[in-house]
Amino acid sequence: MSRSPTTPLSFTSKPDAPRALELDRGARDRVVVGVADLAVSKDPTKSIITYALGSCIGVTLYDPIAKIGGMLHFMLPDSSVSPDKAVANPPMFGDLGIPLLFQKVTEAGARRDRLIVCAAGGAEVLADDGHFRIGNRNRTILRKIFWKHNLLVSAEDTGGQHSRTMTLRLADGAIQLRVQGKESQLWPR
Repeated sequence: MSRSPTTPLSFTSKPDAPRALELDRGARDRVVVGVADLAVSKDPTKSIITYALGSCIGVTLYDPIAKIGGMLHFMLPDSSVSPDKAVANPPMFGDLGIPLLFQKVTEAGARRDRLIVCAAGGAEVLADDGHFRIGNRNRTILRKIFWKHNLLVSAEDTGGQHSRTMTLRLADGAIQLRVQGKESQLWPR
């Protein structure tokens, strides 16, 4: 299948999944990223959205010149806990999903030196004794990877105890969050 040069590019890590590029409740302007998934688009008429960022973290990359953006929704920090799952679904893990998101965004035409990086999620939503602390571990891997690659996060809303919905608007790179029914803008501030 060939594309014309003007056809917008959209990518998800699960192209065969029936809902991977399904439009959110009939809205033709949204690409929905599921849990343990990622999407990249260079269609400025679209937004990329992910729901239920509890202990999971959503990472967005956006090139404001090329109007290319991507979003990752990763569940766990380290792929070594389940090598089989890591091979089958790299976006499930921060250590594999974050580099994959950078790869897919740059393959779509974004330039690394122009990328605006934002993150949200990493809450401690489970009522346990603090043993697992998945949100904290996800926040740690996020910072380690960005530090290792000399990248700065432009804006983040991580931690706490509440789930978040995150939306990246490709027309201008704005990041909207919805937390407990309240909307706020994460980037630009």
